[in-house]
Amino acid sequence: MKPRIFSGIQPSGNLHLGNYLGAIRNWVKLQDQYDSIFCVVDMHAITVPQDPTELRRRTIEVAKVYLASGIDPKKSTPFIQSHISEHAELAWILNTIAKIPELEKMTQFKDKAQKAGKESASVGLFDYPILMASDILLYDTELVPVGKDQLQHIELTRTLAERFNKKFGETFILPKAFTTKESENIMGLDDPTKKMSKSASSEYNYIALTDDEETVRRKIKKAVTDSGSEIVYSDDKPALKNLINIYSLLSEISPKEIEKKYVGKGYFDFKNDLADVVINFLQPLQKKIEELSDEKVLKILEDGAKKVQPIAKKKLEEVKNKIGFIG
Repeated sequence: MKPRIFSGIQPSGNLHLGNYLGAIRNWVKLQDQYDSIFCVVDMHAITVPQDPTELRRRTIEVAKVYLASGIDPKKSTPFIQSHISEHAELAWILNTIAKIPELEKMTQFKDKAQKAGKESASVGLFDYPILMASDILLYDTELVPVGKDQLQHIELTRTLAERFNKKFGETFILPKAFTTKESENIMGLDDPTKKMSKSASSEYNYIALTDDEETVRRKIKKAVTDSGSEIVYSDDKPALKNLINIYSLLSEISPKEIEKKYVGKGYFDFKNDLADVVINFLQPLQKKIEELSDEKVLKILEDGAKKVQPIAKKKLEEVKNKIGFIG
């Protein structure tokens, strides 16, 4: 049997190049080697306020991006998180063995709570890593493709699995984070110290997968750069390094080759060409997304839920039996 991987994206905003380059592109490569489960994590999305109509639209949109990018339902299993109630049930059980100080250490909660104002941050946002642990452990996941910003959550998942196993007997596989150079975070165009984010306050932070040619050119033109005018791939120039990473990943030209290409040229030429590279990638993807009907996508998601339901049900029944619930 192939080892199983699990990952997902929230339908909480416009999907962008960071989502594609940091996650989805990698999933497409992995689906031949692994038993792959890819979720649209709508339950995670509601940890911050969502408009119900928009949430439904974005849930389907995320699934369309998965499929248009090359996630093949014959090789992988895409589904909607809220269609499998076992995610919430297992999360509640894991809550009872998790410790409050463990959750207080989570940097993502600190960042998001600070953004929203701690007084208005929901308990769901605080508890987000427990639901993520449930997502992973429910399917006997062995590897979790994640970016560096999620490593802390995978460590907590392993801690909870070990704690449960020690208390109730071997039940959960201890998952490992699966990181590659490609899964490194793509940073914001307006701030290279923070990752590209679909919930950013400025549209100039990200390039959405739905952006048209004019919007892409405008955003790249406004993207921050570093002092000096040379096109150099260096940690000392984080803004330029980020733009070169985007160029490199989409064109499959190495950063060193890109440096050579722009010897004697400046940001104007580089940004113009980067915009061309991004547009040449986005336009065929957008065409594929447009060709997918909502009905077809929903059918694929329903079939995916039917496929994973028995796995989730079996694992939850095992957990309930171990902790003393009457079946």
